[in-house]
Amino acid sequence: TAQPSNYWKQDVLPLSILMLTLVATECTIGIIASGIVMAVNAVSWVQKKAISITTRILLLLSVSRIGLQSIMLIEITSSIFNVAFYNSVLYRVSNVSFVFLNYCSLWFAALLSFFHFVKIANFSYPLFFKLKWRISELMPWLLWLSVFISFSSSMFFSKHKFTVYNNSSLSNNICNFTMKLYVVETNVVNMSFLFISGILPPLTMFNATATLLIFSLRRHTLNMRNSATGSRNPCIEVHMQAIKETSCFLFLYILNAAALLLSTSNIVNASLFWSIVIRIVLPVYPAGHSVLLIQNNPGLRRTWKHLQSQIHLYLQNRF
Repeated sequence: TAQPSNYWKQDVLPLSILMLTLVATECTIGIIASGIVMAVNAVSWVQKKAISITTRILLLLSVSRIGLQSIMLIEITSSIFNVAFYNSVLYRVSNVSFVFLNYCSLWFAALLSFFHFVKIANFSYPLFFKLKWRISELMPWLLWLSVFISFSSSMFFSKHKFTVYNNSSLSNNICNFTMKLYVVETNVVNMSFLFISGILPPLTMFNATATLLIFSLRRHTLNMRNSATGSRNPCIEVHMQAIKETSCFLFLYILNAAALLLSTSNIVNASLFWSIVIRIVLPVYPAGHSVLLIQNNPGLRRTWKHLQSQIHLYLQNRF
């Protein structure tokens, strides 16, 4: 069991309030952004009476992220103001749900990247052409398979025995606030291995497809520049914007995977600083990725603007 450092003996109330404020802000922004993605795609599904592959992935991705960030928000609030949460059955349910929704979010994002790569990239290989032809048929099966893998992997965490020790407590007379240091006793090696096993496949898929897509777009952009006659080519600008968007998605995805891996290490239990950093970093990816989807997806942005105008018109007629 890790021993608390002297750093824990400092006044933690302002730091805890700051951490709660940051995490709550990130989760709120993420939930709203994911709600927008879910709403506009659901409206599109109802209006067209048909659902495309992209719409299906975005719906599943937004639902998983709303659930994931809601759990993050509940967990951070309970860990600061209601430490009894860690001794309850709710904690184990929350832990399994967190792992399941995290895996689902990673898989759905990876499959979205994979689908865009196959549709957009241009490689002269027979296998790639065959995959491009059949990708729409394969995606529903891949989505269900990812849900099954996520559920099966998360069930391993329900069998972990978490023994909680109250090693020390730090009190502050303001608002009768008391923050206690709890150390969770578990097999960190096994837990890290399980996390890596669940994170590595979608991480590999996302990194490979995003990198190959950037390579394909960059190669095509260079070819267009060499053959361009005018000083400005809109197609080149579109390709450069797509490269920037994919690079941002790749950075956020890797950052999230690194934070998840670090969250299972001893450094989080032994260091207040790293524990706070990980808690703040984890909500960045789902929130940031959802916001970027709205800003950088022309169809999604156009649908959201149309939905905004319809809501505004409805409110004017209503009131």
